[in-house]
Amino acid sequence: MNRLLLFLALLLLLATDSRAQVPLPTSPPLSQDYVRSRRLGLTFISSYDHPASEERYRNALVLGAGWNRWPLYWDRVEISPGVFDWSAYDRLVADDIQHSLGINAILIGRPSFYADGGSISGLNTPIFNDGGDLPAPGATINPANHWANFVFQAATRYSPGGLLAQQFGWSSGVTIWEAWNEPDLPLFWSGSVEDYARLLKITYIVTHYASDNSFVMFGGLAYGDPDTDNYLARVLDVFAQDPLREQFGWFMDVVAVHNYAYALRSGLVVQRVRQTLGNYGFDRAIWLNESGVPVWDDYPGPTWTRANPEMRQLRATVTQQAAFVVQSSAYAWLYGADAVFIHQLYDDCGNQPGGTDFAPNNGDLCVDGRACWGDAYGLYRNTRSNDCFRQHPLPGTPRPSASAYRLLAQIFGTQPFANGRELDFGGSMVVLQFERPQSRERILVFWNRTLEPQNIVIPAAGSSATLHSTDITGAYSSITLLPNTENTYALSMPPATRDDYPFLPEGEVSAIGGPPLLLVERVNDATPTPQAAPTLTLLPGPAPTTDPSLDTTPPTASVLPLPEVSPPTFDVAWSGSDNSGIDRYLIWVRVDGGDWQPWLETNRTSAQYSGVSGSLYEFAAWAVDLAGNWSSYSDLAPQALTRVQ
Repeated sequence: MNRLLLFLALLLLLATDSRAQVPLPTSPPLSQDYVRSRRLGLTFISSYDHPASEERYRNALVLGAGWNRWPLYWDRVEISPGVFDWSAYDRLVADDIQHSLGINAILIGRPSFYADGGSISGLNTPIFNDGGDLPAPGATINPANHWANFVFQAATRYSPGGLLAQQFGWSSGVTIWEAWNEPDLPLFWSGSVEDYARLLKITYIVTHYASDNSFVMFGGLAYGDPDTDNYLARVLDVFAQDPLREQFGWFMDVVAVHNYAYALRSGLVVQRVRQTLGNYGFDRAIWLNESGVPVWDDYPGPTWTRANPEMRQLRATVTQQAAFVVQSSAYAWLYGADAVFIHQLYDDCGNQPGGTDFAPNNGDLCVDGRACWGDAYGLYRNTRSNDCFRQHPLPGTPRPSASAYRLLAQIFGTQPFANGRELDFGGSMVVLQFERPQSRERILVFWNRTLEPQNIVIPAAGSSATLHSTDITGAYSSITLLPNTENTYALSMPPATRDDYPFLPEGEVSAIGGPPLLLVERVNDATPTPQAAPTLTLLPGPAPTTDPSLDTTPPTASVLPLPEVSPPTFDVAWSGSDNSGIDRYLIWVRVDGGDWQPWLETNRTSAQYSGVSGSLYEFAAWAVDLAGNWSSYSDLAPQALTRVQ
């Protein structure tokens, strides 16, 4: 069977139908009908450094992830020459399989006793003990080829049909074996291009020798300078001289790329790989298996840097992070990516050493080399039990980017869709169209690329459409649109905001566009009845009264008084004041004198609360201003209380 077709068939097994929309909770969901999207993954749902946690898995599944990506460190497995300890990875693989997740395992790490400069000792010895690289009947792995031995041990243990699958009756296992990570960066691979080509060749031959149901991935490419260095092409130049290349499919089933820059680049690096493979006369599946952006305006990010753009380069606001998740993924799919992974589920430790922790601060801790900020990549904030950054006032809660990811899974993860095309709506808008052939639907993903509000008029192709979005708090909404008398959908689009990304493409004013909208419309032949449709107006955030770059004063916030006795459902209101303006509020509730629990993170100033008869409810409010300053982190005290009658 063609390996690419077999690979795609394997992916389809991971897709499930979503029978109900699952809310984004911080408590266990009522429904187990998760969308395990075969085209969406997450890094570090669990890993060697982040042991199994049912909360982590639950949150990943609620979001709709279909894949987990984690490193399998050779140096943590082969603890002395020829002595292997697989116990930690046995648990990790078992947990992923228990939760029906696909596994993208990165084979990486070199024991010090196998070091050979920047490469691996024994790498150029024959793969098999008969003195060659071809797997003959009865052949065994050459023990002098240490990398081949490690790969064989891993693949025979964890691949579908492998030792653990036989022992526990699994029908699955590790299906994607990634040969190292970012080999084009000396930080990860300091050997030569020829050494990496040899490593990839060994990985491919050995993995397929060990298992018929595994696929080998070219290690995720960073493309740090794609204009001057095409690492993939350099490796393919090596393979072009290898007489075994055709027999073994150029030693790769999948090619992976990464992007941590502007959203469009996710599509451009996919396109670059496709073009490079075409230059050598073949094609492969391409995955964007790392992409993301850390936030600066939320702990543990450098929240005080609004006035210092240089300190927050390659960082974004929580709102921009959510927009990036949608825009980056849509661009990658547009250019032909088979799967997209977001980095990462939680903040964890980012690029900081394990154990790094500090209180939320306004930069006052940044003295004498003390840790005062970290990488906030997470769709979720760290919990109190995390190894790093444990002091967020809303531990373990989702950022708006979590809702953005979930929205993608709900729309793109429930049934197959065709790679799309970009529609021409003028230079101010990005409009990407995808098709779902099974349901005869089109999906439009669109956003404003300018710094000014814009209007967009979309010709209708059916009798109605559903418009999906998430707001700055992460709240998900969908509304039904009817075509107007011109048989169009007329919408108001909020602007992009400036960010601090260098090296933007010519003509781009921001690495990340304005908040995206997703429109799903069933295309049919019926002529819709023209009806007036209201214009959806999305207002930009509050305007500052003082330049936020000059604001260093924390905001104040309070809950307005409540009656002594309230009905089961009652209104709660709050207000705040600040020099530059309030960005959002954090509303807390305590029931019958118990522990304080977060209720809302919102830019609204009122909401309805539903209580239980006889219980006492106390409320308190915090705020975050436009400069990123938070209310003082003091012990919570009730600002308003009421008892439900």
